[in-house]
Amino acid sequence: MALEGWEKGSFTAATYTRDTYRKGSGPVVVVVHEIPGITPAVERFANDVVNAGFTVVMPDLVGTPGKDVSGSYLVSSMFKVCISKEFTNMALNKTSPIIAWLRALARSLHQEVGGKGVGAVGMCFSGGFALGMMVDDIMIAPVLSQPSLPFAVGKTRGADLNLSPDDAAVIAERAAGGCQVLGLRFDQDKLVGDRFASLRSLLGDSFIAVEIPSQSAKDHSVLTEQRHEPSVQQVLEFFSAKLK
Repeated sequence: MALEGWEKGSFTAATYTRDTYRKGSGPVVVVVHEIPGITPAVERFANDVVNAGFTVVMPDLVGTPGKDVSGSYLVSSMFKVCISKEFTNMALNKTSPIIAWLRALARSLHQEVGGKGVGAVGMCFSGGFALGMMVDDIMIAPVLSQPSLPFAVGKTRGADLNLSPDDAAVIAERAAGGCQVLGLRFDQDKLVGDRFASLRSLLGDSFIAVEIPSQSAKDHSVLTEQRHEPSVQQVLEFFSAKLK
């Protein structure tokens, strides 16, 4: 059964309504899926976070929850991301509109559950979303796995962090105040572009970079499809250290 044990709900904010899937107890972690959607591998990682002692909420942004990856499924989900106004796919120096919804979701969950703050992890097209959520002080454990927006068409876009100048300034200030950001990528992943250099520039010593030697040209999804077990454990330890 797909997403067995997950409680389905919905959340409305910032003109968007999206389904959510919730499980677990403890501090809140928002797990934002990659393309093509909440696949079995994404669910496996989310269950690992639940089992580590967290309340996990997975927003459903695109795709069919529980559906296996296939070539046609990847293409259809990519097309939906490309035409959706929720995601800033090509524009430079702009925060994706869906991040306002994610920030509101995190605030609502934190008000309900309490604790020191919340964590979030984004992957691939959503990889930078946890960074955008850092505008709010409650985001104290942001994780960026293979951040890939805007799509790395050309060097300039490949270095862009999907942030407006105002949001970038707030996030830089929070990083200077000690809020750490964990980033993960396979070192030959062209979809990530030069974003790790941009993250080092923006965040300074608060950026924790994990760059894994690529074994294949297909290596991309650090926490899911090409799951790198030591990195999964590092993310869980990061959440525990920051949120518990």
